[in-house]
Amino acid sequence: MAGLASGVWAFAAIADDVRVGDTQTFDRRVLLAMRRPADGSPIGSPAFQEAARDVSALGSVTILSLVTAIAAGFLALDGKRHLAFFLLGSVLSGTALTDLLKDIFHRPRPDVVPYAAYFSGASFPSGHSMMSAVVYLTLGALLARSQRRKALKAYFLLLAILLTAMVGVTRVYLGVHWPTDVLAGWIGGAVWALLCWSVARWLQRRRTLESEDGRIASAAKPHRHQRQ
Repeated sequence: MAGLASGVWAFAAIADDVRVGDTQTFDRRVLLAMRRPADGSPIGSPAFQEAARDVSALGSVTILSLVTAIAAGFLALDGKRHLAFFLLGSVLSGTALTDLLKDIFHRPRPDVVPYAAYFSGASFPSGHSMMSAVVYLTLGALLARSQRRKALKAYFLLLAILLTAMVGVTRVYLGVHWPTDVLAGWIGGAVWALLCWSVARWLQRRRTLESEDGRIASAAKPHRHQRQ
């Protein structure tokens, strides 16, 4: 609850600063720091810029949809159909929330540097950043819960955080988002992932949703002598 409340407060604080224009200096400074002063093009070689586009694509609708579908399919084949549907519902509702927030704030895209990637829709919050946090953090939490070793738990969570961070940074580097768009997207996605994970744990305790590692599901089955 403390994490959810802190996340909502941080998102609201950034959104309010964006609304009144208090973040313009910060946004422009960070955005221009990633560009050449002469022509405003991204720093780095063409190969590096292409690599940034590849990383940015990890937060696209296409890639995230594939990742979600693959994960849901695996859960369904593993006998965790309710958990698979819960994962799909979490991602779809997170997508709807992202679109709603974009419509509410309707912030224009950056106009101080040339764009180096395709984009659509409003700028705040960053859809790539928010949905990356929703998908990768949710999957990271599910995978971490399925492992007993702390090293593996930390590996899955850190990998999810790293992927989410890389996607957000590349959106600023490519000039299609202000830094505060990405910050808000990270926070909003993390809050949604934490909320969904909390709901999943509550449902698992009530034995209405399968556990990631099967412990709750197996505990819910009566023993042989009980059936007799």
